[in-house]
Amino acid sequence: MSASDIKRLVRKFKNDIVDSSERLGMDTALVKKDNIVEIVQFLKDDDKLAYNMLRHLTCVDYLHREPRFEVIYVLYSTTNKQQVVLKAMINADDTTIDSISHLYGSANWAEREVWDMYGIKFNHHPNMRRILLYEEFEGHPLRKDYDKQTSQPRVQLLRQERDAFEEFKTYHVGESAEGSRS
Repeated sequence: MSASDIKRLVRKFKNDIVDSSERLGMDTALVKKDNIVEIVQFLKDDDKLAYNMLRHLTCVDYLHREPRFEVIYVLYSTTNKQQVVLKAMINADDTTIDSISHLYGSANWAEREVWDMYGIKFNHHPNMRRILLYEEFEGHPLRKDYDKQTSQPRVQLLRQERDAFEEFKTYHVGESAEGSRS
């Protein structure tokens, strides 16, 4: 993002942007979560900016800080060859933010991963459920306060587990490549 791009973003959303920086090609805006959809839509739809690709969507947990979480969006303009990073601040007592999956299809699975690992719920997401862990899993393992020794509930397997040893315990001694006995 060029200096004029970030200034344009700050001018348009002056009440929603807490801070912005341009350093070493990493142009970043720290934003309030309330208007994240409008901010991303502006960056995507504006003809001069044209941030038409969502490169990455993730979360960071700052355990002893408030706001505790930051949902991070890395947007890229394939026409202008520019990148911008948006960091939406999320408080620990309200871990929700609006989904941008209707703007970028790739956000669908990324938002589900953030939900699964950090517990950040995306409002209006078409399929907000776990993607990496099973549904009965309790907690969100990438949170810094998650107890690694937590016992998880056992789940009923849909089919019996396979034992690789049992599969290969029958040997076919003396058969050649054509299947005849020697």
